[in-house]
Amino acid sequence: MPSVKLWYSPGACSLAPHMLLNEIGQDFEAIRVPIREGAHLTEAFTRLNPKKRLPVLALDDEVITELPAITLAISQLAPQHHLMGGTPLAQARVLEWLNWLSGTVHGQAYGSLWRPQRFTDDETLYPAITAKGRQTVADCYAMIDAKLTSPHAVGDGLTAADAFLYVLYRWGVGIGLDMRGTYANFTRFAENLAHRPSLQRAIATEGLAPLEPYPI
Repeated sequence: MPSVKLWYSPGACSLAPHMLLNEIGQDFEAIRVPIREGAHLTEAFTRLNPKKRLPVLALDDEVITELPAITLAISQLAPQHHLMGGTPLAQARVLEWLNWLSGTVHGQAYGSLWRPQRFTDDETLYPAITAKGRQTVADCYAMIDAKLTSPHAVGDGLTAADAFLYVLYRWGVGIGLDMRGTYANFTRFAENLAHRPSLQRAIATEGLAPLEPYPI
């Protein structure tokens, strides 16, 4: 078994792999890199990950970035847990979720809402970009809510898609969406997942409350 390290920022998308490592009972070192304090922009962290993004996973000397790749690497540490799905079709569905959540919901929607400077240098356009980002979040959450008709996003067991969806639920609370009133399925899903010991341990380590807003 390799030596495992996870670099995380409290409440960020790194909470998902943090939960998954707990879920499989993996011993690992959790290294706090608070985004709000700019810790991901330091020279030391940039040497680790020139993308200046979290999470980062290290298996011995191999450094892995990007959430779908990180969750795949974690699933391979304990394949009996089927974190990427237990059948070929389920694996495709988990990847389908992860790619859309990371690319569209996280990168495009929340990227526009929180980081409009990534899309233009013209500051006069920032309000329009952030407004579009908020609308895209709402549209994506409506789609998520329609899909979450059972306790898990894929199949009958926990997968990496569930962990990422829980993070995004917290973010919805954080930006002031009426999650409970507008997204009832998504809310039931998140509340059910919040009882899972692996998530509770990750939240305790990160100094968070189970469903408190993401500290933007």
